[in-house]
Amino acid sequence: MNIPVLLHPHQCFLKGLLRTPFRRYHFILHSRTHLGLGGPCARPSDSLGLPCTKWMLLSNGLKRQLCVQTTLKEHTEGLSDKEQRLVDKLYTGLTQGQRACLAEAITLIESTHHRKKELAQVLLQKVLAYHKEQEQLNKGKPRAFRVGLSGPPGAGKSTFIEYFGKMLTERGHKLSVLAVDPSSCTSGGSLLGDKTRMTELSRDMNAYIRPSPTRGTLGGVTRTTNEAILLCEGGGYDIILIETVGVGQSEFAVADMVDMFVLLLPPAGGDELQGIKRGIIEMADLVAITKSDGDLVVPARRIQAEYVSALKLLRKRSEVWRPRVVRISSRTGEGIAEMWDKMREFQELMLASGELTSKRQKQQKIWMWNLIQESVLEHFRTHPTVRGQIPLLERKVLSGALSPGLAADLLLKAFKAETNEM
Repeated sequence: MNIPVLLHPHQCFLKGLLRTPFRRYHFILHSRTHLGLGGPCARPSDSLGLPCTKWMLLSNGLKRQLCVQTTLKEHTEGLSDKEQRLVDKLYTGLTQGQRACLAEAITLIESTHHRKKELAQVLLQKVLAYHKEQEQLNKGKPRAFRVGLSGPPGAGKSTFIEYFGKMLTERGHKLSVLAVDPSSCTSGGSLLGDKTRMTELSRDMNAYIRPSPTRGTLGGVTRTTNEAILLCEGGGYDIILIETVGVGQSEFAVADMVDMFVLLLPPAGGDELQGIKRGIIEMADLVAITKSDGDLVVPARRIQAEYVSALKLLRKRSEVWRPRVVRISSRTGEGIAEMWDKMREFQELMLASGELTSKRQKQQKIWMWNLIQESVLEHFRTHPTVRGQIPLLERKVLSGALSPGLAADLLLKAFKAETNEM
């Protein structure tokens, strides 16, 4: 298969080429990469700001393969010796089960520093390749069970995780808990108090607890929670619990990154069935009524019956699983072992039907686009033309001289005009 290589020193020619509507082919830009196709660049193209530029017309399949290979290669080659040693140290320690390396790796992916974010992506690609190898050795089955926990404040999420986690580690499991705490809207700080409420579990060497601030991210999780899950799995943890901030019915973004979504609800909370119409209850695979002991046993039974009846009215999301409602007590331990049995039943049914694999694939796509939206918004806000007009338009909106919709349109038009001129 001969692939034509188009080389031209003039930037205007290349810009015109980009505007040409090709349907069957895509343009890929490779820098300092030969890949064995065509001939190398005759000389640098300074007009594009790159040391060596190669424009190729590639078919869809070959284009996708070459693009990924080249991107990974360029990321790795761009590291200094010190950065390469850091990535290798974190990767080796992580795969050997060293908790300190796991903690440092999660800190790296949570960093907002531009260079550290690039290092984090190199590390994640190495861990992802290792993760794929481990799944192949496990006959293609996931080696870890991802569980999301959410519920209103006071539902007893941390107390439940303390008892539940100790039970799992005593049964030989390695447990990782990613607890997300809300950040202050004024100072940006976070208490990160979840770990202090799990005193016994935090001392267990088969458990790892990582509290992280939301930093304003909506949905009850952080923007890097999905990547932290991958690192924990690479560290050998076979059960991953993600505890959300639990501030309301909209905090169910965790459902798009876990295998099973568990909703914890306290008895006698008032207006129990409010969430049945829309929102978080529709995403739950298992509903657990907490604090079912002492004087609260009777209201817990009543709420359980109400949710069992109400869940029958919701649209079925799985062909093999119907959401269950259980009663548990983290003080006495009642119902927690039976709850784990239902969770294992869910995992086995979803694996056997193939729904779990399909679900994980869809989740990766969803989070890719979530990160793209976040990055595009940040690029828009920091664009020189837009950044200069934002304070003026904000003042006009605050004074009532301009509607929010018109102000948004003006900013978007300014951004588009600047982009089209480039």
